[in-house]
Amino acid sequence: MDKLISVAIDGPAAAGKSTVAKKVASILGFTYIDTGAMYRAFTNAVIKKGYDPKNEALSCSLIPGMDIELKEDGRVICNGEDVTKVIREPLVSGNVSYIASYKGIRLALVEMQRKMAASKSVVMDGRDIGTYVLPNANVKIYQIASVETRAVRRYEENLAKGIPTTLEEVAEDVRKRDYIDSHREFAPLKPAVDSVLIDTSYMSVDQAVDAVLKVIHDKTGLEIPCH
Repeated sequence: MDKLISVAIDGPAAAGKSTVAKKVASILGFTYIDTGAMYRAFTNAVIKKGYDPKNEALSCSLIPGMDIELKEDGRVICNGEDVTKVIREPLVSGNVSYIASYKGIRLALVEMQRKMAASKSVVMDGRDIGTYVLPNANVKIYQIASVETRAVRRYEENLAKGIPTTLEEVAEDVRKRDYIDSHREFAPLKPAVDSVLIDTSYMSVDQAVDAVLKVIHDKTGLEIPCH
């Protein structure tokens, strides 16, 4: 494939973006970039340092020297430490939206994300990929699902990973993150004007993947491999 293609998948917390994006990238042979994992890794670093994630100045003081790597096998490495599992725990989930709202941190991580996407075809998911990180992406998807559906999905993910939470706690966290993400001053969560809306509330993962692949084909003419 001569032409590089970038696919941006945005949407609220627990809408299934990462699950769908990973599968789409695998089918197309693209690189998957999980921007949410990067903000989670930064959040974990703030907590590990003993700082309050609600304190913007202290949180941003960790920007110099912050090194976050997304490995091909899905591992997330932050300053040399494998944080793949810990960044999915409730303490990080409950604070990541604060960290993601700080302009200094967003600018630093966006620079990393743009470099990752500069030399290869990518599927990148997050909150502001189509509106800010990759405004010229070839394909922009805005993936949504009801709060109830998203809470159940995240709760089941936590159970599978051995993370102790209740469905009520997860639902409250989803609502809180929706509010913070959509009301932050810098690069808030919102659909790009040229994005395609996909509601996955009543879709299986495979159905959601097929819906995204159809949009990619329609927008780029790319032939979709059998899968």
